[in-house]
Amino acid sequence: MPRSMTGYGRAVKIFDSREITVELKAVNHRFFEFTARTPRQYVFLEERLKKLFAAEINRGKVEAYVSISASADPSETVEPNVSVIRSYVDALRGLKDELNVADDLSLSHLLRIPDAFNVTKSEEDEEEIWAEVKEAAQEALSGFIEMRKTEGKKLAGDVSLKLDEIESGVAGVSARSEGSVKAYRERLYAKLREVLEDKNIDEQRILTEAAIFADKIAVDEETVRLRSHISQCRGLLELDEPVGKRLDFLIQEFNREVNTIGSKCSDLEITKLVLNMKAAVEKIREQIQNIE
Repeated sequence: MPRSMTGYGRAVKIFDSREITVELKAVNHRFFEFTARTPRQYVFLEERLKKLFAAEINRGKVEAYVSISASADPSETVEPNVSVIRSYVDALRGLKDELNVADDLSLSHLLRIPDAFNVTKSEEDEEEIWAEVKEAAQEALSGFIEMRKTEGKKLAGDVSLKLDEIESGVAGVSARSEGSVKAYRERLYAKLREVLEDKNIDEQRILTEAAIFADKIAVDEETVRLRSHISQCRGLLELDEPVGKRLDFLIQEFNREVNTIGSKCSDLEITKLVLNMKAAVEKIREQIQNIE
């Protein structure tokens, strides 16, 4: 069963020192196009995520969002910049004597001094981070694919109904076109009899004219090809693989055969059948634009 190109998946995973959220969504696109939004310090994840998703997604404009919230990180160390603090304190106490103000310096005042503390953070293990992000990404991907399958099943069902309509139209055209030749021969015979006032009528001429007319309006080849296209389309809808591009090509062939039938036949009932088939073909064309 084919998949839709639209989908959404989300996963939240909590590890020892991180909470990781991965969201994945996609809309229609002719090819696979991927963009990722990750925290600045984790941009190395983008290419890895692209490879992970590209292995499972054939078509669609895919966007991934990654959020990484770290808890208290033991790799961070905070140390006072003693020389800077001492310089500020000495300068302030010098002002105390010069301006004759109270010495009310406290620890809280020291916190306001620029560069009073040095914060250092050890390098994070990229492979450890990727392992955790990958686990969340795979869970989001599973939900994303499941949604695509569900939507794809609905699309395939709608397309199948339209194929039934086209198949019914083909049967109607075949039956009606046979009657059109017979009706034309009878009209031609009646016209000649009227013109010749019941004189001898050249039966061979009537047969020849009817044969020429039958050749002009013959749609056997078109109806045979349409039935073949319908069978191929149904076969593609049964496959568990990307078939959107093949369906798109096939529906162009549908349209070509239906238009040819319409140009050959002037019968009013056949024209109605052709219009109904063209409407069904257009509906299928719209639907398969959503199929991967």
